[in-house]
Amino acid sequence: MSPLRQGGLIKEGYIGVTTRHRVSPVGLHRVLEPSGVLPQAAWRLDASPELNSGEIRVRVSRLNLDAASFRQLWDKHRGNGDSVRAEVLEIVATRGKMHNPVTGSGGMLVGVVEEIGPESAHHDLTVGDHIATLVSLTLTPLVIEDGLREWDGRSEQVPCDGHAILFDRTIVARLPLDLAGPLAMAVMDVCGAPALTARVVARYVHQGHPPTVAVIGGAGKSGSLSLAAARRAGASRTVGVVPVDHEAELLIRVGLADIVTLADARDPVALSDAIASALGAPADIVVVCVDVPGCEHGAILSTGDGGTVIFFSMSTSFAAAALGAEGLAADVTMLIGNGFTPGHAEMAFDLLRTEPGVEQLYHERLVSDGHL
Repeated sequence: MSPLRQGGLIKEGYIGVTTRHRVSPVGLHRVLEPSGVLPQAAWRLDASPELNSGEIRVRVSRLNLDAASFRQLWDKHRGNGDSVRAEVLEIVATRGKMHNPVTGSGGMLVGVVEEIGPESAHHDLTVGDHIATLVSLTLTPLVIEDGLREWDGRSEQVPCDGHAILFDRTIVARLPLDLAGPLAMAVMDVCGAPALTARVVARYVHQGHPPTVAVIGGAGKSGSLSLAAARRAGASRTVGVVPVDHEAELLIRVGLADIVTLADARDPVALSDAIASALGAPADIVVVCVDVPGCEHGAILSTGDGGTVIFFSMSTSFAAAALGAEGLAADVTMLIGNGFTPGHAEMAFDLLRTEPGVEQLYHERLVSDGHL
């Protein structure tokens, strides 16, 4: 038996309901197993369409898989899109949510509000609103109804038809009318990264020390926004670190970093040497925005004494980060980017609209992936 199917009875496209628990604003009543945990930590959720008090049902039109999750699936199936699609369908059918059991990550979704249950705290939403969730698919009850027939399994954005259940504490945002849906979704997927980066940079500036900032994965979605946010918040110099020439050329062309350097983030010495060579010293702030594991030690080694490392990747091993910092005797503060900072979506959209380099980079990436 596949480990994804342990203890699960699949019925009519979703996991059947047995006993309804007391309605909870964070979704405890939708947890099927194990009992006593929050939806994100649960193995299985009840994704049935009937609404409880305080819930909202969304007709889902597109998923955006977490970059680390998609890469793991892509590598596991050696680029076979059909196999990737089949495993995503199995995960969702078995667990009642998109929760990759290897990476522990999910993604986010966009769709249309289909029904609002009684006593919902989302007083500003109405049926028919086009929204995006700003919380993880790992805690969102989800049913896929079309077999993902419109998705070739070869990109993070997944056109689909299905439904999802949102709770009172689920953060959502209306899709902006002036931006194409795939573009808005790509920004919303990573909008926590630039907001937290800006907050940390601003603290240094407030203390009279405009920091140097290195962003690992600077040509990606979260990395490019983080570079723009760091510069706007007052960073003295920014470095964008990328692994290959074509990403370096793209980042240089759009002008989002003061310095662009090549390095494999999984090679601690090469990464730290590249950043120190670019800046003349280790960085004050290092932001990790990559979708591969094994970058913790290089990020720590690249950060100066008293500096800050922001881990914004679901590929991060936080045990490796903590033990690595200890082993290196590194006096650094390490932050986990939790994806939420007040006003993060608005800030990310403002960067997209006002920073030509951000808009150009996103446009080129989405065109290359076939989404625009």
